[in-house]
Amino acid sequence: MPALPLDQLQVTHKDPKTGKQRTSPALHPEQKADRYFVLYKPPPKDNIPTLVEEYLERATFVANDLDWLLALPHDKFWCQVIFDETLQKCLDSYLRYVPRKFDEWVAPTPEVAEIQKHLHRSVFLTFLRMSTHKESKDHFISPSAFGNILYSNFLFDIPKILDLCVLFGKGNSPLLQKMIGNIFIQQPSYYNDLDETMPTILQVFSNILQQCGLQGDGASSTPQKLEERGRLTPSDMPLLELKDIILYLCDTCTTLWAFLDIFPLACPTFQKHDFCYRLLADLWQRFCHSKKKLMEVFHIILTQICLLPILESSCDSVQGFIEEFLQIFSSLLQEKRFLRDYDALFPVAEDISLLQQASSVLDETRTAYILQAVEGAWEGADRRKAVKTKDPPVAQDPDRDYNGVTVTAEPASQKPSQRENSEQEECTGAATSRGPTIGGVELDSLISQVKDLLPDLGEGFILACLEHYVYDPEQVINNILEGRLAPALSQLDRSLDRQAKPAPTPLLTSRHNVFQNDEFDVFSRDSVDRSRIHKGRRKEGSARNLLNDKRAVAAQRQRYERYSVVVEEVPLQPSDHHGDNYEDEYDDTYDGSQVGANDADSDDDLIGRRPFTIPQVLRTGVSGEGEEEDEEEEEDEEEEEAEDQSPKPDHFVQDPAVLRERAEARRMAFVARKAGYCHDSSAAVAGSPRGHGQSRETAQGRRKKEASKATRANHNRRTMADRKRSKGMIPS
Repeated sequence: MPALPLDQLQVTHKDPKTGKQRTSPALHPEQKADRYFVLYKPPPKDNIPTLVEEYLERATFVANDLDWLLALPHDKFWCQVIFDETLQKCLDSYLRYVPRKFDEWVAPTPEVAEIQKHLHRSVFLTFLRMSTHKESKDHFISPSAFGNILYSNFLFDIPKILDLCVLFGKGNSPLLQKMIGNIFIQQPSYYNDLDETMPTILQVFSNILQQCGLQGDGASSTPQKLEERGRLTPSDMPLLELKDIILYLCDTCTTLWAFLDIFPLACPTFQKHDFCYRLLADLWQRFCHSKKKLMEVFHIILTQICLLPILESSCDSVQGFIEEFLQIFSSLLQEKRFLRDYDALFPVAEDISLLQQASSVLDETRTAYILQAVEGAWEGADRRKAVKTKDPPVAQDPDRDYNGVTVTAEPASQKPSQRENSEQEECTGAATSRGPTIGGVELDSLISQVKDLLPDLGEGFILACLEHYVYDPEQVINNILEGRLAPALSQLDRSLDRQAKPAPTPLLTSRHNVFQNDEFDVFSRDSVDRSRIHKGRRKEGSARNLLNDKRAVAAQRQRYERYSVVVEEVPLQPSDHHGDNYEDEYDDTYDGSQVGANDADSDDDLIGRRPFTIPQVLRTGVSGEGEEEDEEEEEDEEEEEAEDQSPKPDHFVQDPAVLRERAEARRMAFVARKAGYCHDSSAAVAGSPRGHGQSRETAQGRRKKEASKATRANHNRRTMADRKRSKGMIPS
C-alpha cells in the first residue's frame, strides 16, 4: 500500500487527559515538543572575555537546539517548524544579525570561529530541509499542500530569501539554486510578493540619496519639510554617518546581486519596474558625484594639514609636515582604485615635486616608492581618458547645497534656471565626463532619435548635447523641452550643422606589407603581370620539356669556358731576380732552374696537366674544333690506359648459366660443410667408452653443445638453472 503524504496522514495516540486512544492529523500542534529556542546575537567586536563567554554560551544553546531539530523524524520536524514560534524567531534573528563579509569585525578567537562555523552550517541545513517537500518515498508532503504551508505560515518570505542568498550563496550555489527554485515553483505567489517588494527596494536607494542630500528630480512626490533645509551633503557629513550610509549601500547592492545570481528568473520582475533605468539615471550618477566629492574632501584635508603649512613655513619647520604627507600616502599604497581616482583629479607627482622643492633632505626612496605605487595603480587603465574626466569649468555657488535648497541669500540676478543648470552640472559632472566615446553608425542613430522628435534642431547642436549628457538621448530631449540645458549648451546656435571631420590618413597610403612597391603591389601600380600570378604549384609542362630546356646550361657555358686556359709555366722577368737584394739568410741555390721539372721519366702534374675539359652535361650536339681535339686527346689517353691495365670484364649483365653454376657450387659446398660438421660433431661429442678417457676434441665438442642448447629446444635452461643456483634459489 503506497504511503500517504504527511498532510493527509492520521496518527493514533493516547489522550493524556482521558487515557483513551484517539486519531488526529499528523500535522497538529499537539505533536510539537516543548522546547524554547533562544535568539541569536552576533559575536562581540572587541573580543572582551566576558562578552565572548556570553556569546559562546548562547551560540552553543542555539547550535544544540538546531542539531536536535535536524535529528527529528519527518513528521515531528514539520510539526516543530510549523507550530513553534520560538524556532522561527531564532532563525530570523540569525539571518538578521549574523555578520556579513563586508562588516568590520575584529578577528574572532578560535572558539568563536568554531562555534560560528557550526551554527552557520546548522542554520543552512535547517532552511534546506524546510524547502524540501519530499525526503523519501515514504516521507513527503503533497506539492500543493507544501506551497500553502510555506506561504501561510511565513516560513519563507522575500527578505528571508534575500538574506539566504547573501549569506549562503558562496560555496552552496547549486543547493541554493535548487532550494529557492523549488520554493517559487511550489508557491508562485512569491512572484507577486517580489513584485510588491520592488518599490521598497527602489525606496532604499532613494533614502540613500536623501541622506546624502542628492535626491534626484521627481524622485519624491511629497513636499519638502522646513527642517530639511539644513540637510547635510557628503562634503560636510560626519564621518560615522557617511560610513554607515556607505555600508548600508554596500549591503543592499551585495544582497541584490546575490539574489539575482542565484535566482535569475527574478530579473523580469526587476525590469518591470524600470530598475536599470532608475539605477543608472539617478543613483549611478549621484554615486559617481559622491565619489568625486570624497576625492575632493581628501584633497582639502591633505592640503590644509600638509601642503599649505609647507608653503607658508620656513625650511626648518617643514620636515614634520612632509613626514605626515608621506605617512598618509604610505598607508594608502594598497588602495589602487583610490590612488588612480585621486591621481586623475589631483596628480600626486605635482605634490611630490612641491615636497622636493621645499626640502633638500627629502627621503627619495619613500617618494620614489609612492610614485611607483601610483604608476602601478594605472596598470590596465588609460591615463589619458582619466585626465579628461575632470568636470568642465562651470560657475558654482558655494552657498547652496546640492538638493536645490538655498542656505544663504543669493544674488537676485541669478535666475532659477541658472541655479538648476549649475546644480545639474555639479551633480552629474563626474558621471557625464566618464562616458564612452561613440561614433559611426551608433552616433548617427542617436542623432536621428533626437531629431525625429525635435526636427528644427541642427545635427551639430544635437551632437554637442549628446556629448555633454553621456550620449543619453532621453536626457537630452528632456532637458531641451524643459529648458534646463547647461549654460555652455544654451549659448550654442540650435540650428548648428554637424561639421564633417577630416578623414584620417587613407589606409592605402599608410600601409606597409611584404608587397610594398613591388611588381605585385596593386595599390601603387596600375598594371600587374597576371601571368606570374598562380595558385598552388605552377604547371611547367611535361618532364621532357623541362629536360630539353637548356637555358640554364647555356648560361653557365661561358663561365666554364674561362677555366679552359691553363698556363703551364710562368716566365720569369729580369726584375724578379734577387741578385740585387741579396740576403745572407736566403738560400738562392735553385732560384734560376726548375729542378726535376723537365725530366722525361716523370709524368708530374706540373708539366703533364690535362687541359680543361667541358663537362658532358654542358656540351651540345654540334661540337667545335676545340671540342673535337679534346675528344681525340681523351680517346688517346683512354687507349694508353687500356694498354697498361689488364681488361676488366663488364659485370653489368652476366651470363645466367654462369650465375646458376656459381649458385649451385655455393649450395653444394654449404651442404657438404654442414654434413661434415654434424658427423664430426656427433662423433666428437660421443667420444670413447666410459673409463677409457676422452680426447681433446670430445671435450671441446661437449662444451660447444652445452653452450649451444639455447638455439634448440632447451631454450637456455641450463644457463637459467645456473643463475638460480647462484642466487640461492636452488640448493647446490
